[in-house]
Amino acid sequence: MITAPTWEIWALIAGLGLGSFAMRFSLLGLIGDRNLPPWVLRHLRYTAVAVLPGLVAPAVLWPSATGGDLDPARLTAAIVTGAVGYLTRNVVAAVAGGAATLYGLLWFLA
Repeated sequence: MITAPTWEIWALIAGLGLGSFAMRFSLLGLIGDRNLPPWVLRHLRYTAVAVLPGLVAPAVLWPSATGGDLDPARLTAAIVTGAVGYLTRNVVAAVAGGAATLYGLLWFLA
């Protein structure tokens, strides 16, 4: 464990907070009330679609609960979630189906 003086830790936290605020304010505060060009709006529409797989893929392919080994329960739950979401076009149904599959398989395979 690395030890650091308390003031360095708080300075780091404050610096990260200010940096995060500056990044968000540069988009929302400075140009938030202006009309953006259509090509920018078209690209912003795909932000969630691009970020979500980056957040989910490591948890499915290299889960920390199994020490990084591929887990059939998590992989099956991800496939079921995608299939239910594609077929129903309903996010709540997709999440519920994936969660039920994950917990059901973890209970069944345990």
